[in-house]
Amino acid sequence: MSAHSEFGKLQSVFIKKAASAFINDAHISQHWEALNYLGKPAIDIALQEYDAFEKVFTDMDTQVLHLPEDSSVNMDSIYCRDAAIATDKGMIICNMGKEGRKNEPAAEQRAFEAAGIPVLGVIKAPGTLEGGDVAWLDEKTLAVGHTYRTNEEGIAQLTALLAPLGVSVMSVPMPHYKGPSDVFHLMSVLSPVDKNLAVVYSPLIPIVFRNELIARGYELVEVPDEEFDSMGCNILALAPRVCLMVKGNPITKSRLENAGCQVIEYKGEEISVKGGGGPTCLTRPVMRS
Repeated sequence: MSAHSEFGKLQSVFIKKAASAFINDAHISQHWEALNYLGKPAIDIALQEYDAFEKVFTDMDTQVLHLPEDSSVNMDSIYCRDAAIATDKGMIICNMGKEGRKNEPAAEQRAFEAAGIPVLGVIKAPGTLEGGDVAWLDEKTLAVGHTYRTNEEGIAQLTALLAPLGVSVMSVPMPHYKGPSDVFHLMSVLSPVDKNLAVVYSPLIPIVFRNELIARGYELVEVPDEEFDSMGCNILALAPRVCLMVKGNPITKSRLENAGCQVIEYKGEEISVKGGGGPTCLTRPVMRS
């Protein structure tokens, strides 16, 4: 059992139900535009989508832990990966680069402590770090995107926290793309789904990092241009080569299947597409085997 994996069999995971994050139609109406959602989520459909999404984990016999409704946070708290990083010695509490999400790490810390999960450390200002910028390449190597949401000081603090665990941090300088207001994390362009297989969107991956993946023995499943915005690259491994993805990315799905993967799809127009958060964003994996 280890937290240092993106692709081992998922044993336990934190999620936050749409009902606990979106609250109701009035709350959505008040906040969705300011949070840069592509459209206003329809609460009734969002609740249905989320129930089907959660059922995927219970069907896999994964322990599902729920983050509670919290008045200090907003709709984006549904994308619970971003506020914390799981390690074998406990959670690292992030410091969000998006102002509208600044209260989420403390809210998650309260939930972790209530569940008896230790906290290894806390990223503090001026450092920023978001979990969507973080991906385990192997148990001793953590890749971290240097983005508008995760800065050099945040990466330095993370490196110091992980050094006693024998983990090396690989900083990956990411491109400007759509600028500071956009959601663009390392995991927007990279999803490891096995020890030697990763889903990537190569046009936005730094050449040095792409070459490093290949040197480490990764085969790359390339996401086509037309499926990047629909989150074809946002893939959650439920187990090695068992992949969960948003419905509507048939080319990427076919390429995964050709690489020997089982692909499970969920309908995510309201809970994923409009808010820019796929299955990796909607989950905070804890332990894998």
